[in-house]
Amino acid sequence: MPKSEKQKMKLLVLADLLRRETDEEHGISMNEILSRLESEGIRAERKSIYDDIRTLEDYGMDIVSTRGRSGQYRLVHRAFELPELKLLVDAVQSCRFLSAKKSRELIRKLEGLTSRHEAQSLQRQVYAAGRRKSMNESIYYSIDMIHAAISQDRQIAFRYFEWTPEKKIRLRREGSFYRRSPYALIWDSENYYLVAFDHTACPPGIRHYRVDKMKDLSIVRTPRLGKELFADIDMAEYASSRFGMFGGTPQSVELRFASHLAGVVFDRFGKDITVLPCPDGSFRIHADAVISPQFMGWLSGFGTDAQLLGPPEAVTQYIQFCETMLAQYK
Repeated sequence: MPKSEKQKMKLLVLADLLRRETDEEHGISMNEILSRLESEGIRAERKSIYDDIRTLEDYGMDIVSTRGRSGQYRLVHRAFELPELKLLVDAVQSCRFLSAKKSRELIRKLEGLTSRHEAQSLQRQVYAAGRRKSMNESIYYSIDMIHAAISQDRQIAFRYFEWTPEKKIRLRREGSFYRRSPYALIWDSENYYLVAFDHTACPPGIRHYRVDKMKDLSIVRTPRLGKELFADIDMAEYASSRFGMFGGTPQSVELRFASHLAGVVFDRFGKDITVLPCPDGSFRIHADAVISPQFMGWLSGFGTDAQLLGPPEAVTQYIQFCETMLAQYK
């Protein structure tokens, strides 16, 4: 049989056919393979297909065949198993920093990692309480650019904005660009934050910026500044001491919690903290935290099941916070 112009593509098309059309529950027959290849302008004989399948198996594709008149071929193992893909789809669907459009695009790409039959089960709708999709379509690329700037030891420039009640963007500092030295990205309270060095501040220091509120981001050729400030910082500990990534100096605080909140406390501060039992069944801990409105709001959410015990100046701030909140309802 004379070879067609597309003969060199035969092995690639066959591999793609097995990935797209087969899985553990669905196979494809030799006649179907020949017909599909024919539709792609590729003529082939059975013997050459047998040889091609053996080549794909040698390459590492786990192809199972059943013999007989109704024999079929199946690709039974892939880089990602179906439960793993479902987990990734759920994460993408519920992730707030991704826009609805970008979520759909990523899910379509994930569907391409399995057969078309199993891809149907990835069309899942995940409902997560309190989660809203980002309105900033460019955040996906901003994160990638920030990582690139960090690896290249370069500063970045961006404009920073906030949303108005009319759902419009209002640029801060009248739209002037921020020049910062990026050092880390932290995921906190379902948002990405950039941890950067601000050499323009007085005094210069560490600042945080919501990535989804950045606009017109670019990498600057100037090397990063502030390396000595970040040299001894453990970013995991740094992030755990901040609630909502509010800036400020962490201080040691003493907290009391009801026993049923142990899991919440470990999730927030880690399991390495020392737990001191109290006679009434509650427990105390010492942890580092920035005394910010976000921290005090988090603590007040537990009602009488949580108490700030010290230091005295932090307790005073917390009392003032609670009194200010209560005054709105008097």
